[in-house]
Amino acid sequence: MKYYYVLQRAIPFLIMGLLFSCAQRKDVVYYQDIDAMTPQSNSSSYEIKIQQDDLLSIIVSAEDPEIAAPFNLSSVVTQQTSDLKIAGGQMTMQLYLVDINGNIDFPIIGKLKVSGLTRTEVMQVLHAKIATYIKNPIINLRIANFKVSIQGEVMNPGSFPVNSERITLIEALALAGDLTIYGKRNNILIIRETNGVKSFNRVDITNAAFLNSSFYYLAQNDVVYVEPNKSRINAAAVGPNTGVIISISSLLITLITLIVSSSN
Repeated sequence: MKYYYVLQRAIPFLIMGLLFSCAQRKDVVYYQDIDAMTPQSNSSSYEIKIQQDDLLSIIVSAEDPEIAAPFNLSSVVTQQTSDLKIAGGQMTMQLYLVDINGNIDFPIIGKLKVSGLTRTEVMQVLHAKIATYIKNPIINLRIANFKVSIQGEVMNPGSFPVNSERITLIEALALAGDLTIYGKRNNILIIRETNGVKSFNRVDITNAAFLNSSFYYLAQNDVVYVEPNKSRINAAAVGPNTGVIISISSLLITLITLIVSSSN
């Protein structure tokens, strides 16, 4: 009977141990074989391209602000105190929505095709057109609604605004608190939409070669999904059924014990 109780206590733990086997280094460590890679300098040339539904903040400046004013859609913000309203010099610039045809409607110039162009290219086009009206215009452009969404096995999933002109996959994962130990590092899904066409791409961040791939940098509105590994999937299946597994194990032990006792 002593061995019976030992077996009864040990088998559930043995079953759980088989379900949650230890992860290997190749499944967890990032940038494997990076020391064997040849460094490539391609980051400085990377620029995202303007897409449909982007919101562009465009500000035109000149030596004489009054000359540039017609090229800026703006409104005065009214500041309100407890008993006084003051129209201050605070200005809120309106945003330009890239329509379904890839155009924006710009003051004075009219419709302007921007979809498929980089930020620098759009600024060059604007500069050339506005220069016929203003001497040495200064163009400032940024994508106001640039964000990426991170889902799955990360510490803090969600959508994250991006204030710079570009963001890497690693930076985006860091914003989400990095992968949990249950995240599948060799099969990260990136969902990207370009001019209405969706693409689905897999990235292996355990392989340092991804640093030179076209998905090292993310585009605006990319969705990154970190798939759960086998341990997490098994945990999801075992969790609700732990009591059943233990009961079945105990029943099997009892039957084995009775058979052994009767044979003796």
